[in-house]
Amino acid sequence: MRNFYLEYPICQTLSGKLTWSHYCELLGISDKNEREFYQIECVNSLWSVRELNRQIETGLFERVLLSDGKANKEKVLSLAQKGITISTPADILKSPYVFEFIGVPEPKPMLERELEAKLIKHLEDFLLELGRGFMFVGSQQRITLGNTHYYVDMVFYNKILKAYILIDLKTGELKPEYVGQMNAYLNYYKTEVNDDGDNAPVGIILCRDQKKFIAEYALGGLSNQVFAANYVYYIPDKEQLVAEVNTLLEKEEADNA
Repeated sequence: MRNFYLEYPICQTLSGKLTWSHYCELLGISDKNEREFYQIECVNSLWSVRELNRQIETGLFERVLLSDGKANKEKVLSLAQKGITISTPADILKSPYVFEFIGVPEPKPMLERELEAKLIKHLEDFLLELGRGFMFVGSQQRITLGNTHYYVDMVFYNKILKAYILIDLKTGELKPEYVGQMNAYLNYYKTEVNDDGDNAPVGIILCRDQKKFIAEYALGGLSNQVFAANYVYYIPDKEQLVAEVNTLLEKEEADNA
């Protein structure tokens, strides 16, 4: 109660939307910027206490900071003041995505269809992990190019971006040919599926691993918005995520010195 009084002496409009149980979770966060980020996101995304706890445990704050590999103090302050603002497709990305809710042991090999089936079975959890504004359209959505049928693993629509989000699931590492295939899917959706008022579709290739130099060459120069992101089956080591963020912040300080 003393900590609550010290941190929230005035119950502001934003703070007043949370329950005592939410505050108990938030007060366990020592870093003020991180705590304010979770407070804002909790209100904006209508998180339950359970979901707030999960997002803290999975290091959402650090994962958003690391999403583009360019964590800096300006981004930290922006997240603390506004939470996640979605104005461009890149704003919906995380690094990594965490799929611990499907209950797969980390070493277990898995087929892409099996991963897709588990994500659909736990669709509510998957939508929460993707973030705000996502609506599920369908899985294995057929695209016909010439006389050949192709299938997009999962298709969503983001009402904030006003755009279709196409997701391809890969259980291995990123390969350049995956990017070319996704680019073709996006061209099809832009021409054949988009309605008036829809923005350009966005492609996300979710893979177990992505080598930075391969991603840079494979994704560079495309007119369409194609992103690669990795995922894990377990809750990541938060200390490691914090260390990665601190490394980037220290590098920023050194570059500005």
